[in-house]
Amino acid sequence: MALFSRHPRRTCSEHGTAATPEGGSKTPQQLWGDGYGRVGIRAAQTLLILAVSVVAVFALLQVKLLVIPMLIALILAAAISPFVNVLKRRGINDALATVIAFVSLLVVLGGVFTVIYFSVRSQWDDLVQQASSGLDQLQSFLQSGPLHVDEAQIDAARNAIVDFATSSQARSGAITGLSVVTEFLTGAVLLVVILFFFLKDGERIWSFLISPFTGDRASRLRRVGTRSQEVLGGYVRGTAIVALVDTVGIGAALLILQVPLALPLAMVVFIGAFIPIVGATMAGILAALVALVANGPVVALIVVAVVVAVNQLEGNLLQPVVMGKSLQLHALVILLALTAGTLLAGIVGAVLAVPITAVAWAIIKVWTTDDGQGAGRDPMVAETAAK
Repeated sequence: MALFSRHPRRTCSEHGTAATPEGGSKTPQQLWGDGYGRVGIRAAQTLLILAVSVVAVFALLQVKLLVIPMLIALILAAAISPFVNVLKRRGINDALATVIAFVSLLVVLGGVFTVIYFSVRSQWDDLVQQASSGLDQLQSFLQSGPLHVDEAQIDAARNAIVDFATSSQARSGAITGLSVVTEFLTGAVLLVVILFFFLKDGERIWSFLISPFTGDRASRLRRVGTRSQEVLGGYVRGTAIVALVDTVGIGAALLILQVPLALPLAMVVFIGAFIPIVGATMAGILAALVALVANGPVVALIVVAVVVAVNQLEGNLLQPVVMGKSLQLHALVILLALTAGTLLAGIVGAVLAVPITAVAWAIIKVWTTDDGQGAGRDPMVAETAAK
């Protein structure tokens, strides 16, 4: 015992750490302050954020009839708001400028859908006849080709399709389709109304939403609104330019090759271009299939070559130049966003997923790095940087 008394135990305070109570047990501060404790805190925070996000997404999906029109209206408003601002600078009052921009947008969209409708209706009979001929060729290929499918199997598959078309499942699907049409019309009306108010009072609405905040947070939120509008507007306008180039290139090839439904197929390419990476490609594949049925394999291969060339032009030249900083996302992030959007909301989700992801990333950059605006920095530092 004397030996131990000559060398008294050094307290934990001498090592710079808190003293542990007798018995070796740790205090809660020590338990959560070591490495495992910090990892546990971060894991708990991550799980909490994920749980809140899942609940929020689930809640929004329950009212998607309201959420989707509002998001589309927000994107369209961001895209055409510069036109409204130009009209306002020319001395036109807010209401009249909004009406002019709003009516112009409706006329453009109405014209596009009208062209598609009449083009399809005028060439529908020819396409049905060519599709029937193509199916006959496919049947003969299956019977005499390397697969050697006998006629009994083909007849069984055809009868299964006919039975499904006349079954109660198909009739219930038709009823479901009727409800989808009703929801679509309701969503369209909501879209029109929300878009009008976004164009007319967008700044006032955002100012009202951030009115509870003051100081640096209010400044950041104002920049969040400005940056989000820039990203959305730049994305939609840039995508529209890229889609127009795709439409002209592929549509001209279809017209020259005399592929049926060339004009509506070109319109499908234009709409598909708003789904990055996969949209224009899938529309080009559809055009190639129509060419294969109507004009044969040689013309179909030419269409495929044109689609590949246009996509290469889009990816290597148009996207970097036209889109600029509007879409600073890696291709993998875009694919993941497209997948998640498609799973959650179908085709509409695929269209909305990428701009929403781009805006979310822009908001994170504004909030964490001040987006180069210097908010949140010390005034002396900002002044020194300016010099």
